Amino acid sequence: MGSIGDSDRAAKLHAATPVFSLLLAATLWGIFWFPLRWLEQFGLTGLWQTFFIYTGTLWVVIIILWRQRLDFFRELGLAPWPLLFMALTSGVCNTTFILAMLEGEVMRVLLLFYLSPLWATLIGWLFLKEELHVLSIGVLIVAIGGAVVMLWHPGMGYPWPADKGDWLALVAGISFAILNSLVRFTDRVSIPVKTSVAWFGAILVSGSLILFSGMGLPEVSFQVAGYAWLIGALMMVIMTFSVVYGVTHMPVHRSAIILLFELVAGAVSSQWLTEEVILPKEWIGGTLIVIAAWLSARRQLQSPDKDLIV
Repeated sequence: MGSIGDSDRAAKLHAATPVFSLLLAATLWGIFWFPLRWLEQFGLTGLWQTFFIYTGTLWVVIIILWRQRLDFFRELGLAPWPLLFMALTSGVCNTTFILAMLEGEVMRVLLLFYLSPLWATLIGWLFLKEELHVLSIGVLIVAIGGAVVMLWHPGMGYPWPADKGDWLALVAGISFAILNSLVRFTDRVSIPVKTSVAWFGAILVSGSLILFSGMGLPEVSFQVAGYAWLIGALMMVIMTFSVVYGVTHMPVHRSAIILLFELVAGAVSSQWLTEEVILPKEWIGGTLIVIAAWLSARRQLQSPDKDLIV
């Protein structure tokens, strides 16, 4: 009897582990803005933060490349141009997301980023020739409604991004949708290789922007740069592999819904630690965007996809 009870507890723990993994990832992504703004207070600007943070992931990339050294170049040869495009898209996504968190209000940035189901549906329809089912059309209508409410500009009389933070959040969401379309397109390439490519893309894009803008390293201590590197080496790695583990061991529609907890973590942390105020129109528009994300998750029941790059 004892062994049966032990096995039941082990089975329940095994079933709960992916849920805890996704909740951990969502919580960390929801509070990711805090270390970014903390680093900014010490003088480390957004592009340099991105560069140092993703350079911190290289120790994992090196391990992955060493373990898969025999298959790595073969996998790159399966889809060289899509993987290159994936690296660039990931770089744009991660760089603009970090810059948006520094430029805009936390919840507004998160909600505008979560318009990605809208862009994903349009990309799938226009470029991947995916059929628009009733649920897909529902996602479009609800997401567009949320975007209109969030971006409505009384002075102009039509929806328009309010500031630089809005633009960056929208670009991050669009590039995230493109990134996950490329993930589906490169289904013959393993997740570790695609994750390495995505991380390297963030280093490539942020480093290129720093180089071409002529931006020198801010006058910050070696310790501050080390903190940024450590955030990448620990926090970014934990967030990424927590998502990968959870999505791999759970139906995608369920994992996508659990990951919406990021919005809860973002809302609670920003209201607690900042003076930012969520306006009524942002509550209404945000609710519509969350509904659209939930509908998009339900839609994945029809076309499940376990690959997810963050």
